[in-house]
Amino acid sequence: MSDDRRLLIVEDDATFARTLQRSFERRGYSVAVAHSPAELDTLLETEQPGFAVVDLKLGTASGLPCVERLHAHDADMQIVVLTGFASITTAVEAIKLGACHYVAKPASTDEIESAFGKFEGNAAAPIGERASTIKTLEWERINQVLAETGFNISETARRLGMHRRTLARKLDKRPVR
Repeated sequence: MSDDRRLLIVEDDATFARTLQRSFERRGYSVAVAHSPAELDTLLETEQPGFAVVDLKLGTASGLPCVERLHAHDADMQIVVLTGFASITTAVEAIKLGACHYVAKPASTDEIESAFGKFEGNAAAPIGERASTIKTLEWERINQVLAETGFNISETARRLGMHRRTLARKLDKRPVR
């Protein structure tokens, strides 16, 4: 891994990406931004980042293949997945694919930066009962099937027995926390 503070942000929301970029630049990072998986591939031809922030949902694409590509590019890169669509399934997949941490939006630059140093687990993390609502269980099931289908919305809708537009509307909403 690179010793310097080169950061790659993979985020489809240009305004949010620019805000995040400026915030990290004020902290001494050299920042490059990719707004799509294709832009990520182009940037990796010339960039050697030591850190990456990847949005889980890139338009209609998943950020998980980007995590996989970044990890394959440099196994020591510290990758944080940032998402407004948090679920247990995608968190587990992100970690398996090489992310060191998974952060739910809204998140501050401080939270993201501190996540870079958290690539070891915490054995003292409290175990507690988590009350699940029907909406939470539905959201987690949708995300599980999305991951199984490679984030193919049409196939996910078919497997869940719902209309594609209904699924798209559910995905546009923020999850209940």
